[in-house]
Amino acid sequence: MVTDPFAYVEPMSKAGASSFTFHVEAVPADKAQQLIKEVHAAGMRAGAAIKPSTPIESVLPLLEGQEAVDLVLVMTVEPGFGGQAFMPEMMPKVQFLRSRFPELDIQVDGGLGPSTIAQAAAAGANCVVAGSSVFGSSDPAAAIAVLREAVLQAQGGTQ
Repeated sequence: MVTDPFAYVEPMSKAGASSFTFHVEAVPADKAQQLIKEVHAAGMRAGAAIKPSTPIESVLPLLEGQEAVDLVLVMTVEPGFGGQAFMPEMMPKVQFLRSRFPELDIQVDGGLGPSTIAQAAAAGANCVVAGSSVFGSSDPAAAIAVLREAVLQAQGGTQ
């Protein structure tokens, strides 16, 4: 999480980023639409992230209107460092978003492994960040395969 996301829009775009996700807690509510507009103007998808203690209702205004976010990231750990335990109590936020916005990209970040990624997928997440599970593994490709299979199983299918 950065304290001034506006300062990173242009550098991230120039570096080739395809999306830019900001924490709603880092942007005053009256500036969020402007940030989304700048992100879109820079050719990137805009995302809004919320910390575990932030009510899901805080992102609702960012999902409506001409300058709406393209994805919502529900943090399932407190931001700051990797390897934290998954917070299953965040899944109702994912379920709420999925029920209200069936086409929205919903991302989950924090504490994801084979069992927890299945919970996130079952709740409605369609994008995940699984840094420690993948990069902490001696075989990242195998770790990704296990995570993919867990998602498929949670969605009721197999590969």
